Amino acid sequence: MFKHRLLAAALACALPIPALAATDAELAALRAEFDQKLKALQAAYEARLNDLEARQIAPGPTHEPPAPPPASNPVSAASTANPELSLILQGGYAKRKAGERRPSGFLQDAEIGAPSRGFSLGDSELILGASIDPSFRGQATIVLADGAAEVEEAWFQTTSLDHGLTLKGGRFISGIGYQNEQHPHAWDFTDNNLMYQTLFGEHLGQDGLQLKWLAPSDTFVELGMEVGRGSAFPGSEGGGDKNGAGSWAMFGHVGGDVGESNSWRAGLSYLGARPKDRESILIDSGGAEADTLYSGKSKIWIADLIWKWAPDGNSRQRNFKFQTEYFQRDENGALTYDPNGVNASDAYRGKQSGWYAQGIYQFMPHWRVGLRYDRLSNDSLDYGANNLNLTQTGYAPHKWSLMTDYAPSEFSLFRLQLARDNSMQGNPDDSRISLQYIYSLGPHGAHKF
Repeated sequence: MFKHRLLAAALACALPIPALAATDAELAALRAEFDQKLKALQAAYEARLNDLEARQIAPGPTHEPPAPPPASNPVSAASTANPELSLILQGGYAKRKAGERRPSGFLQDAEIGAPSRGFSLGDSELILGASIDPSFRGQATIVLADGAAEVEEAWFQTTSLDHGLTLKGGRFISGIGYQNEQHPHAWDFTDNNLMYQTLFGEHLGQDGLQLKWLAPSDTFVELGMEVGRGSAFPGSEGGGDKNGAGSWAMFGHVGGDVGESNSWRAGLSYLGARPKDRESILIDSGGAEADTLYSGKSKIWIADLIWKWAPDGNSRQRNFKFQTEYFQRDENGALTYDPNGVNASDAYRGKQSGWYAQGIYQFMPHWRVGLRYDRLSNDSLDYGANNLNLTQTGYAPHKWSLMTDYAPSEFSLFRLQLARDNSMQGNPDDSRISLQYIYSLGPHGAHKF
């Protein structure tokens, strides 16, 4: 009330009032006029703020770490002493058949174990990040599992290079493909698709350097290249045990808007690695698991396309996302197979491909439904002298997944998923039911496209 009287008095002095002293009636009228204009101004700003918030695209709780601040902002001692800290909690319940399920005929990371059944605690992620100084930012992601902690990411990144360039170094998730950069809590389904499961297990991580260039144009254009140790699948510890790089990658992404309601992004990526004694498991002609070691070259191409729709750019009420990726893997080298304790090594050549497509529809605030289809193809396989023991098959592993989730806020999510897994030839269909919860504690940055 004191502020209103003070402002009213100031306006009274500024307005051309004929009388030298204002009467009580004139002051009351002026005060009423001021209150009316103040409420109109407040309503106008609230309307603009609500419109800006509604235009923010937020299809789901991805909970990505905070984005780096602009390079021009000074870094205070408080921000470096108190880094951003967030924790992701996830877990759930699953009903599925016992045992491992490996796509028939595909070499994949031997460390992938059988999925959990019943109640289980998923991996929790502890994320710390902060600006180091006006030129650099750092971040670490620690994955906490039962009785173990693993450094998933620990990198520095430049914030002040010119010409749209950004350099990242340390351990980071590779920029190839689309879903590769997403952490498990940001997936639209409880599990990974068959494509990424086969290529990388979860996603490709690099120990090395990454250089990105963002074009100064209205159309989104991003180019990047990476050199890494090459110890993660499709590489191996043996292949990464060298002074030089054991893997290298290149990628390019373009995107833009189509009117006010649609946006898109497309990309093409390449990854090359030279694994040595890389461990994998295949099913031999007798139906038993066979341990194998592969040494040679591994080349992977990935194409991705994302399309998003939200009426008038407002995704708060309704939105739809279509996502698809295709890969081709070509490996040429030597494969060692160990039947009955006797090593049998010979040339190996495998040319394989696959894809997945999924659609996610938010039909009302907080509620979404989604459908995904995965399919892999053994285009050509040649085990050399081991062809008698390692069956060549034209079987195409495939899988259907249907989910619905509810997000009370951007910090929590509950998901129900039904899946039908036909990835193993000669193995009965594995019908799965999964329940999942995801909670985010602490700050998180803007959602990625």
